[in-house]
Amino acid sequence: MGNPMSRTDFMKYTAASGAAMLLSSLELFASDLGTSKIKVALIGCGSVSNRYIPHLQSSPLIEIVALCDIKYERALEQKKQYNLQSSTYKNIDEMLKGVPFDMMVTTTDMQVHGELNKKALLAGKHVWSEKPMANTYAEGKALLDLAKSKNVKLWGAPAVVNSPQFAFMNKIIQEGKLGRIASAHGQYGHTGPTWSAFFYEKGGGSMPDLGVYNIATLTALLGPAKSIMAMTSIVNPTRVVDDKGTVKVEAEDNAHLLLDHGKGIISHVMCGFNYFDPHGHEAKGQELHSIQIYGDKANMRLIGYDWETYGVYLDDSWDHAAKLYEPETGGYQWQEGATKVAESIVNNTHPKINVEHALHVLEIIESARKSSAEGRKINLTSSFKWPLF
Repeated sequence: MGNPMSRTDFMKYTAASGAAMLLSSLELFASDLGTSKIKVALIGCGSVSNRYIPHLQSSPLIEIVALCDIKYERALEQKKQYNLQSSTYKNIDEMLKGVPFDMMVTTTDMQVHGELNKKALLAGKHVWSEKPMANTYAEGKALLDLAKSKNVKLWGAPAVVNSPQFAFMNKIIQEGKLGRIASAHGQYGHTGPTWSAFFYEKGGGSMPDLGVYNIATLTALLGPAKSIMAMTSIVNPTRVVDDKGTVKVEAEDNAHLLLDHGKGIISHVMCGFNYFDPHGHEAKGQELHSIQIYGDKANMRLIGYDWETYGVYLDDSWDHAAKLYEPETGGYQWQEGATKVAESIVNNTHPKINVEHALHVLEIIESARKSSAEGRKINLTSSFKWPLF
């Protein structure tokens, strides 16, 4: 077998495969209808932008007018790679003074999300942020307050609530088909990113990178968590990464969380950068479940990952095997969040994703670290409207 494809090459290949063919026809469609477009600026032109840019391009309601990266050559490369007419900038200050735009999409290293999002909000821009939207709950809450004062919108990844599999699981729960729910489990891990040091530096870690998906899914399905107990650890004290060589691991690369959702419901999330998985970071072809929810009448299992979904098994019979529901994605992709919220601004609609939920997930991550450090249960203060729909 030859050398494995790099993450960057893989992201570019998979992202471009479908979007390029649709782009010209979609733009013509929007032009024929005279549809107004929302102007989007993307900051952070690394590997994740290879998924975001084509998805944004696929919408007739969106125009990418600016690209920004502190490694300026990356902005230039993405402009060429995706045949964009966008202006390019070396930093956010230049971008905010440049071509006008309506919404910023943040796909930088997670440690700087909060400060970048604040600058955009202060300038009166809507913001979609990759996870997390800030490094602390207090910082995230301040961003939301700022957005409200500026009469602009703020959202944070992930977009797991958009999948048809989530909708099915939510419906089953709301209809009471699981009976009295007792427990749930979520897991997501691999052997760790190699392309950047920020995953292992202070403010990084497996929870905001990986566990965030399961936390978002389980709280959205079972309701806001009331309290948390957690244990975190660093299994590998050093890592070798592409951009900095050997680095010290400063953020947890292994975490186990117990969440109390009230009414006796307890969920468990495990995530880490030391989990061997032959399906790898991209999780293609995963046939095992990553989410399982137990009631006294039935249980259901999400196949694949909550960001890469392949169906839901519902087990509700003593006599018959579990049945697979919603085996198709329905077009759902994990990178669709920015596109969906941008379209909601143009259409004046309300997306399923909401910022209060993202803030609750952020408080859980921060409180998990506090619980582990102090060896005690931490009560949570945030909440969100539930059920989501």
